Amino acid sequence: MADGVPKLQALRAPRWAAQGLSCPYVVCAAVRMRYTIRYVGIQVRDMDRSVRFYTKALGMTVDRRQRVPETGGEWAELRSPGTEPILELNWYPDGSPFFNGPYRNGDELDHIAFDCDDVGRAYQELIAAGGRAGHAPFREGGSLLAYVQDPDGIWIELCERRPTTSSGD
Repeated sequence: MADGVPKLQALRAPRWAAQGLSCPYVVCAAVRMRYTIRYVGIQVRDMDRSVRFYTKALGMTVDRRQRVPETGGEWAELRSPGTEPILELNWYPDGSPFFNGPYRNGDELDHIAFDCDDVGRAYQELIAAGGRAGHAPFREGGSLLAYVQDPDGIWIELCERRPTTSSGD
């Protein structure tokens, strides 16, 4: 293991030939999880003011907006026309377990979210690679999520990859 990440190992094909593999080497050990950025979440002090700014000044549209009973707060997902990445605005009230107020300049980056195929495995993989445990895998609404912190304390949200939908072409 280097830096807590399992090294890939190769086996000679003769051992696997009976299984129909034709490549002289096959990867058999831990394969690193594939991560893709889903969105960046920032903390805001006034949700209505922030939504107004990002929609009017930057031309973004609001995809979804809702209150979150678990945090006592609210979030909104905004997107620039024709793009995939999302800017998530997060507002937390004083006393929320997800907010260590008061608001200070520099605290605005709330978290960076990544899609992955297996949230539980990703959670363990990132901790083994030097991340710090945050919130173990849990369900929120219909999503499986987990949180780790990077070595600098930045929160990383792990999200189960959303199934791709066929466009019917």
